[in-house]
Formats: sequence, structure tokens, C-alpha cells
Amino acid sequence: MTLPDRRRRAAAASAVTLAVTVTLAVTLVTTGPAGAARVPVAADTAAGTSVDAAYQFLDLMMDKYATGSTVRLVQSFTGGLLGQQDFTDSETYDDALIIDAYLTEGTTDGLARAEVVGKALLYVQAHDPKHDGRIRQAYAPEPLAGKKVKIIGKASDVGNMAWVGQSLVELYAATGTPAYLAGAVSIGDWVQAHAADSRGSGGYTGGDMASGRRITWKSTEHNIDLFVLFTSLAAETGDGSWSTWAASARRFVVSMWDRSAGRFSVGTTTNGVTPNESEQPEDVNSWSYLALHDPTYASSLDWDVTYLAVTAGGFSGVSFCAGDRSGVWFEGTAHLADALELRSGTGDATQAGRYLAEVAAGQSGGPNSDGMGVIAASENDLSDCDGDSYDASLHTGATAWYILAAQRVNPLSLFEAT
Repeated sequence: MTLPDRRRRAAAASAVTLAVTVTLAVTLVTTGPAGAARVPVAADTAAGTSVDAAYQFLDLMMDKYATGSTVRLVQSFTGGLLGQQDFTDSETYDDALIIDAYLTEGTTDGLARAEVVGKALLYVQAHDPKHDGRIRQAYAPEPLAGKKVKIIGKASDVGNMAWVGQSLVELYAATGTPAYLAGAVSIGDWVQAHAADSRGSGGYTGGDMASGRRITWKSTEHNIDLFVLFTSLAAETGDGSWSTWAASARRFVVSMWDRSAGRFSVGTTTNGVTPNESEQPEDVNSWSYLALHDPTYASSLDWDVTYLAVTAGGFSGVSFCAGDRSGVWFEGTAHLADALELRSGTGDATQAGRYLAEVAAGQSGGPNSDGMGVIAASENDLSDCDGDSYDASLHTGATAWYILAAQRVNPLSLFEAT
């Protein structure tokens, strides 16, 4: 299937037009698979537009080491510093987002590609040395069928696993294939058995470190992700236990609300009770709104817009965290746009449109850009305020988030956006 033949879901008529050339032909109302809210508008887009080019980048990354139905995961980054360092890891969080993006595409080809990645995630799950349902942080992006799995990132991170789980539930909803739901259930069972925590406001710890040692701190973002996974499992299995566990994750999330600041704390320290205020990241605020849809906490988006604002290197958007506002984090800028589209308050559509236009500008003219993929950051060494950093390397995760936000798709909700 050639690029011009694909049908895309596109931004709703109320959204601000992106600063890219897009030809829209509005068609009938369509609804995507459970687990990702869809706007009631679909559209044809001309070849060479920004979203089409983003899909082309995902195709190229997916076909880097194999093509067709060969079961494989997808290399997360290419180009820039990470390309020079031969960094080829496939991060499972990114793989989950790729599934979401391909399911959003609404084509036979998109579904086939989503299933290839989904089957790869089931394969690495089934062949884990522990054989207990876990998914690791990262793997080698090479053909998997009949081969030993190469685990690159050994940590069993509950946030990554929750994203994988929800994408498998979406695949189940789209295909009816029981193996996808079974894989998601196994992930949920692992989290409940290994990360459920009774300290403080309950919720779930971060999982296991690469060493196998249990993580004792709790992350607000992880519990947001688990709320989504458990809610989707409750809906698809009919088992009320998942609703109980979803409520536990949600209680922890809302316990991290800092009313005076109008934002969420990142989580707790290692004692599982004391809020960790050492960093103030973007994602916990935008993802909380995408997942909860609760107006009580809607000001979290305003906090991101105000306190993480960045204009640098010819681009504007938001940074990853308050501790480093030297460059734009394009992934976060995209999911903040997605959350603003969902909130749909005064000025939200305009602000979201500006953000998406900046991501599109970075796609076409950012450092190391190829005109298709979205770079992780507008500069190298943009800190995450927790000892790691992002570079101006092309990133499948950032590209997938841009695809979702540009088409007003919320991957953290079972409900249609309004």
C-alpha cells in the first residue's frame, strides 16, 4: 500500500489548522478501538503532509531489520548523537505507542503492522527468563521468531508494562484475538503480585530494577498508566477485581495532587509516603487529565503551559521538567496539545494548534530532521531532571504522540473525547 492510498483520521473541525499543508475531505463519523478515544471526524490527507510523513517514518523504522509479517520490535531512535553511538534499543513504551498510532490509522496495513508489533511483545513476554508475565524495558529490534530474546533494558518498569498492556487490550478489541487480552492480563497480574503497596495512599510501586531488586518509591505517572490498564481490563474481562485495583491506582494519583501549586507531584520518596518534590515533570500533568478527565485537576495543564514554557533554537513548546527549560521536548509538547484538545476550554484549541505547529516545524526543520520523524528534543542533553536526558535524535515515541495528538486521539481513555 503506497502512502497516498492511506486513509487518516484527522483533527476535528474545531481544532486550529496546523501550520502545514493538509487537504481534508470530511467523511462519516467513525469510532476507533476501545482504549483510544476518537473524534467523530475522519479525513483523506494528501501525500506529503505532516501526519502522512510521520507514518512513513514509523514504517521505515519498523522495516529497518525485517519486513512484512516477520515478528519484530521497532528501534526507538535514529540519527543525531544516539545514531552516532549506535543506540538501537527498542523501548517497549515506544512499541506500545506505535501500536496505538497504527490502530488509529484505520487501514488494513495499519492493523497488520500493529499486530506484528503486538505479536512481538507477546513473544518476548512468553520467552522471558522469569516466565511470570513481565515485560522488560527494552529489547534488541531484530526478528524474533525462533530466536532467543535479547533483553537490553532488564528493568521491569510498571509504567512501560502498563502502556504495553493497554495497547494489547486495544489489539484485542480491534481483532478479537484472545492472546492479546491474555498477554495484558498477565501483565496486570504481575503488577498486582509484585508492585501493589499498602503504605500511605496505597497504589503501586515502580516494579523491579534491572538487578531484580524491588523498587520502593511510587510514581504518579505509573499509577496513571495502571489506572488505564486496569480499567480497560475490567471492561474487557468483566472481572471486578480490575476495577478495585484501578481505584487503588487512582486514589494514589489524586493523593499526589498539590492544590496550592495546581499540579501533581511526581510521586513519593522511597518510604512510599512522602511526596517527592525533587522534580516537576510535564507528563504527570497532561497524562492525568487524559486518563481521568476530571475537571478538579484541570489546572495541571495550565501549570505545564505556564511553568514549562520554552522558546529556544527557533522552536517553542514545553520542556520535560522545570529544572531544565533550555530546549523543547517535542513528545511532551504533543501530549500536552492532546490534553488541551480534550479539555477544550477557552483558548485550549488555539494553544494546542500552536504546539502541534511547532512539532510539525521540528519535524520538517529541526536538528537531524528527515522531514518524516519527530526528534525527541530541539537540542542535545535536555535533562529529565532525574539523571537522564533527551537528544535531537529522531524518535518513534515522539512521532507516534504527534500522530495521535494531530488527530485528536487520546490513548489514555476508553471514552470518546468530547
